[in-house]
Amino acid sequence: MFGYGCVGQGLHDVLNSSKGFKADIVRICVKDRNKKRRIPMEYFTYDRDDILNDPSINLVVELIDDADAAFDIVTTAMKNGKNVVSANKVMIAKHMRELVDLQEKYHVSFLYEASAGASIPIIRNLEEYYDNELLYSLRGILNGTTNYILTLMHNQGIDYNVALNEAREKGFAESDPTLDVDGWDAKYKLCIITGHAYGLFLDPGEVFHYGISRISKFDIRYAREKGLKIKLVPYVGKTNENTITSFVLPRFISSDKYLYNVDNEYNGVITEAAFADKQFFSGKGAGGHATGSAVLSDISANSYGYKYEYKKLQQATVTSYTRDYRLEIYLRYNDEKDRELFNFEEITEYFSSRDYKYVVGIVNLKRLYEIREQLPGIDVFIVNTGRKGIN
Repeated sequence: MFGYGCVGQGLHDVLNSSKGFKADIVRICVKDRNKKRRIPMEYFTYDRDDILNDPSINLVVELIDDADAAFDIVTTAMKNGKNVVSANKVMIAKHMRELVDLQEKYHVSFLYEASAGASIPIIRNLEEYYDNELLYSLRGILNGTTNYILTLMHNQGIDYNVALNEAREKGFAESDPTLDVDGWDAKYKLCIITGHAYGLFLDPGEVFHYGISRISKFDIRYAREKGLKIKLVPYVGKTNENTITSFVLPRFISSDKYLYNVDNEYNGVITEAAFADKQFFSGKGAGGHATGSAVLSDISANSYGYKYEYKKLQQATVTSYTRDYRLEIYLRYNDEKDRELFNFEEITEYFSSRDYKYVVGIVNLKRLYEIREQLPGIDVFIVNTGRKGIN
């Protein structure tokens, strides 16, 4: 195993508690020689080759933060004929096509359920249950940190920074929460899921993402007055028979929707399909034990020779990706010049006061992509209204 942080220790706990499956962790590779460990030091090594070049080790579990180092470890392991389990969503999303090809070339298994939904087995369900199903769309809450913050803001009426600090204290947010709160984490997970849902491997740079770091108490109050909650929701879906679109945006959720009651660090995923109709999956989206349980599931699956078959890739029914997609958004802003950036095609609601302004109207996803580099520098907040029938 590489890494012995939150997830690594969580895996160690669930592995030791498992009654139906037994496996031995032969060696754990870590960087910090001085850090105190809770298990005997004889298990640890500081040389990756002690694992990668050991012919007696048939499975490598990669649980480190560094995506570049993880890619090097994973690809070396596969080239050495070792099966691999990983939870590194950044590494997988950025190199998915290459990693799939390496599995095929070296006849090894590469499993990564924990990279996309923590305790929710969404990848395995897409691979097995939806393998021949016509999937219309998939959306959900895939980041426990942002969901915890938004839950606090909605329930307690507190500022974003206060909620973020509490999330840090509870261990749900990193000291640098950028990957979570700005939507990167959710986007990487969405790209991985898209590969299994539609057989299309997206470059994360092609997918628009926008997080919650600009949210204000006014936005929460607006949602509450209308009986809504704000959640960060990645979306991927068909625009026609062979084309999909995807994006990550905060979204208004009404009380009659599945995601409305997915609060705190929990995640939820909704699939809509031609024959299975609508299905909902929910589970813990953060924490070492939740993620460790998904890693253990992959280790167990590997023991009986399980591999992802990428059936949607073989079927090749989805062949293209588009950003030309109209959606309705709520935009809170201060400067009229900022509003003009969005090129609203229609405006259905407008409000202006000394302190706040907002509009609700239709924009093109293509335009959001064009101005995405400017968005972090302007005082605006965007929410997808989730209303249908506008495309």
